[in-house]
Amino acid sequence: MKFPRTQRRTLALIALIIPLLLLFSYVAVRSGPLAPVAVTVGDVESQTIAPALAGMGTVQARYTYKIGPTFAGRVKRLDVHVGDTVKAGQVLGEMDAVDLDDRINAQQAAIKSAEAALRQAEVRETFAQTQAARYGQLLAVRGTSEETVATKRQELAVAGAALAAVREDHMRLRAELEALRAQRGNLRLVAPVAGLVVARNADPGTTVVAGQAVVEVIDPAHLWIDTRFDQISAEGLAAGLPARVTLRSRRSRDLPGRVLRIEPRADAVTEETLAKIVFDRMSVPLPPLGELAEVTVQLGELPAAAVIPNAAIRTANGQRGVWKLVDGDLTFAPIVLGRSDLDGRVQVLKGLAVGDRVVIYSEKALSARSRVHVVERLAGVLP
Repeated sequence: MKFPRTQRRTLALIALIIPLLLLFSYVAVRSGPLAPVAVTVGDVESQTIAPALAGMGTVQARYTYKIGPTFAGRVKRLDVHVGDTVKAGQVLGEMDAVDLDDRINAQQAAIKSAEAALRQAEVRETFAQTQAARYGQLLAVRGTSEETVATKRQELAVAGAALAAVREDHMRLRAELEALRAQRGNLRLVAPVAGLVVARNADPGTTVVAGQAVVEVIDPAHLWIDTRFDQISAEGLAAGLPARVTLRSRRSRDLPGRVLRIEPRADAVTEETLAKIVFDRMSVPLPPLGELAEVTVQLGELPAAAVIPNAAIRTANGQRGVWKLVDGDLTFAPIVLGRSDLDGRVQVLKGLAVGDRVVIYSEKALSARSRVHVVERLAGVLP
């Protein structure tokens, strides 16, 4: 049977279009916008996790001794430099005495003069006692008058008062001498403990005020990390917990430590909890003060509970949850999360049961109408 030429052309065009439509539909379904989304899935498991807390801190000296004069003066000499190791009682330097030595000599001369006056007053008081006693005996035998005896007794009282005044003046002069000697001794800058010199805040010839630190010494055996932790994740942080310290200059190895104490005052501006971390063994060489350090505190192990990878957590319509795979269909399940560890595992308190299958990774955003295709891993995603 022969078709007209027009019909033959129509049939040929139809025969060409139908395979193209079938090919287009296949491509659209398999790799186009209607294609299923490749996902990786995992099962909700019951596991125990040991949360860890990460924070940043700086190396600080636990004990710092600031050594300086007790009154204003000029630095005469300094015998130590930054980095020197000193012993307890070692003289680190000296302040200029100015006229202090002359004042001490003058005070010693004044004391000698007061001692001479004291001896004279003692002699006068002894003589007055003798005279008063002698005239008292003469009065008993009617050898003198009562007025004379009264005069001698008055002279005794005056001599006693003069002796007391000279003694007090002598004691005052000696006390002033001791004060001057103490000031002279304070001119010597002495290390109170064995330690390491970390600062020289003045050089010889510099004038400093009372209380200003000329030399700073630390105890190198007692360093700690002044560490900050986010308050949101600081639950469970307590003294005595083990910690790992990674210094910025020594990232190849961790140093063992522990939490010494939690500071009673937090930082309200940065919303951080402050803690002191001490080393179990001091690093050699010593880390420089002020160096940054990464601190990881291992918290106590939690009881077994439903656990998922934190990569599975999504947010939909303002709710946090996961995409659950039920009989090949997607269902968004809102969840309540608990604690997490540094390996990326997080506890689920509500919303999932052990054995549920959840989507961990997907090659694009999902919705309840998405068709999915389960694969072992996605290209470009770490296992």
